[in-house]
Amino acid sequence: MSEQKRRVVITGMAINTKLGDTLDGFYESLIAGKSGLVNWQFVNTDGIYSKVGGDLSDYDVDGKAAALKETMPTEEWKRLRKLLRGAPFSTRLSILCASDAWLDAGLHKAGIDPTRVSAVVSGHNLNKYYDYVIDRQFAEEPDYMDPMASVRSLDTDHAGSVAEVLNIQGSIYTMGGACASANVALRTAIDEVRHHEHDVALVVGAALEFSPMSLHAMALMGAISFKSFNDCPEKASRPYDMAREGFIPSHGAAVLVVETLEHAKARGAKIYAEVLGVEAMSDANHLPNPSLDGQARTMNRLLKVTGVSPDSIDYVCAHATSTPLGDLTELGSIKKVFGAHAPKLKINAPKSMLGHTCWSAPAVETVAAVMQMQRGWLHPSINIENIDPNVDLQVCPNEPVKHQIRLMLKNSFGFGGINCCSLLKLYED
Repeated sequence: MSEQKRRVVITGMAINTKLGDTLDGFYESLIAGKSGLVNWQFVNTDGIYSKVGGDLSDYDVDGKAAALKETMPTEEWKRLRKLLRGAPFSTRLSILCASDAWLDAGLHKAGIDPTRVSAVVSGHNLNKYYDYVIDRQFAEEPDYMDPMASVRSLDTDHAGSVAEVLNIQGSIYTMGGACASANVALRTAIDEVRHHEHDVALVVGAALEFSPMSLHAMALMGAISFKSFNDCPEKASRPYDMAREGFIPSHGAAVLVVETLEHAKARGAKIYAEVLGVEAMSDANHLPNPSLDGQARTMNRLLKVTGVSPDSIDYVCAHATSTPLGDLTELGSIKKVFGAHAPKLKINAPKSMLGHTCWSAPAVETVAAVMQMQRGWLHPSINIENIDPNVDLQVCPNEPVKHQIRLMLKNSFGFGGINCCSLLKLYED
């Protein structure tokens, strides 16, 4: 079989959001239609407009580390504990989530050659709050700042820390593509196992730390919700509803383990889903203006490259950020690509419950989609109290829907005109 045609599958997953840090708990919260949105505690919001987010600042890092000790090899766990000390918030979540996925994939007992494992971290400017604190300390008294700041402020510290804990000696690096980052990272990870002598690749969807400045800048731009829902944060993210007013920034991390089908079968790995392809294209526009034509071009290229008929897709895990323009633009691009088949598609909006986990969103939402594929139930798009009359496709409003997914599309569209879409299939030998 040629390298280009080698089948690639997902053999491990891990999640960390306000809705849960275990696969089962995460899925159960989604199906129940729970919101993970609260008032921010991670940042002091006294001087900024943004008050609502998916805040993980109360996450029990030590409790999670203790739970991992039960199954991690001793040396790996010692390295994990060592690196957690002093690491920025987001880097800690990357280390814990990657370790969780490693265990889920059974790689801790698979005898894998460490030089044939890759780790691709999605995102850029990840440790914004850490940098904010360091900058303030530097302005007050430079000699009291964290002496490791020159390392810990770098995105590559996520990749290096994950590699050190898990003894990954193959290629490690970061891939930035704004809110499409984790799909871009998945695309790159597929290349690693198809073309670059790696047996396994981790896609580390890293949590974005928000600083007060970054939150306020997004509010001033009009990108995020800040006017109507400060007293009821659980209602703030409402894709497809007439009262939507912008996305809700949220913490969240997820990790996908991918490998070729031959390698997965040879080691007896469980297989969650098959990745048929990931394609990326640009709108040639640096502003955060969604392009119907650009999104449609990306979906059409993905279908063409994978040889999949539009009529065979039965589910779209939507980007659906809860912005007035973005939600309708995406539905318009879906209708342009799928034509008469579009009304038959099932579509839902994980951000209605999760908020927008930004750089990690494609990985976080792929975990959600794969869980739905395996369980045969779609989670609701919540907070649709007065549906936009322009929404004329099946968007699973407010109630879970029984539906077996065989082929699914995952959309992700990032600031800077970055479009990246993936196509996943229920695994069939």
